[in-house]
Amino acid sequence: MSKRRLSLQQTRRIAQQNHQGVESDLAGCEGLVVSPLRQQAEIEDCVTGERTRCHLRANLPPLTVGDRVIWQPGSPTGVVLALKPRRNCIQRPDSFGNLKLVAANVDNALIVLAPEPVAHANLIDRYLVALHALDIRPVLVLNKSDLLVPGHDMLMLLAGYEALGYACLRVSAQTPASLTPLQAILAEGTNILVGQSGVGKSSLLQALLPDEAIKIGELSEGVAKGRHTTTHARLYHFAGGGECIDSPGIREFGLGHLSAEQVAQGFVEFEDFLGRCKFRNCTHQEDPGCALIRAREEGAISPERFTSYQQILASQSLTTPKTSTP
Repeated sequence: MSKRRLSLQQTRRIAQQNHQGVESDLAGCEGLVVSPLRQQAEIEDCVTGERTRCHLRANLPPLTVGDRVIWQPGSPTGVVLALKPRRNCIQRPDSFGNLKLVAANVDNALIVLAPEPVAHANLIDRYLVALHALDIRPVLVLNKSDLLVPGHDMLMLLAGYEALGYACLRVSAQTPASLTPLQAILAEGTNILVGQSGVGKSSLLQALLPDEAIKIGELSEGVAKGRHTTTHARLYHFAGGGECIDSPGIREFGLGHLSAEQVAQGFVEFEDFLGRCKFRNCTHQEDPGCALIRAREEGAISPERFTSYQQILASQSLTTPKTSTP
């Protein structure tokens, strides 16, 4: 009997499994990466909850917090044998433009904002575009809200995103009662706190987990920018359910790995107008018959959001000349 030929899909699946170190006869325990280290990782056993520092098998790809793995205990350190398939993976560019892992298998991303350092709208939009592409639910969290008077620019900014349908919370790490809605979101699934350094991500986490020793920093003197107190991401569990990843502050969020189409889809109010332009490959710049430009002129899309969208395209050089015909 001739050997059965594998389908293209089966061949790709086997290649992916081999790349990730997943083998059908692999014996070990299922674990969760709670903190990635340079050549090691802190692994939590999914059954016992015990945490062990582990070496990484040589053929493994880089790991990140939230990864599910197969590992074997050892004395004094264990060993990670394989990486299980990821549902999603958040990445950010380093200073050289290379993508760096931040977290994996995330359900909700809490974008933490504060009066200082001020988060401009384009930075928030970059977060939202990236999360939309990963199918991760964003929640905007305005921290230190007790310091704001009615009509403050940050409150007005948040109201604009609320009008678009985004979940928005106003909290303060110094006011426990304000954290109740935040606790309700964190009680389910895997969550991650993202945002600029100094907005109070670690302070919020410390208020929610008073028994944990979480390093908290202050704003740099002279400039309203935060110091990086979280040097690598770490996962924490809540007694009532759910878990949260505290990530290093991100002052910029590159989107160079996304297509122009993915960027447009990340602006939720564009949905009804995409695909309705006169030209199939409309760049949404100054193209005749552009449905997005018409929507902006008619007030269906805010000029500020449309400008932010164009700034993202320009910064990533995602636009291409229009060559097709109607």
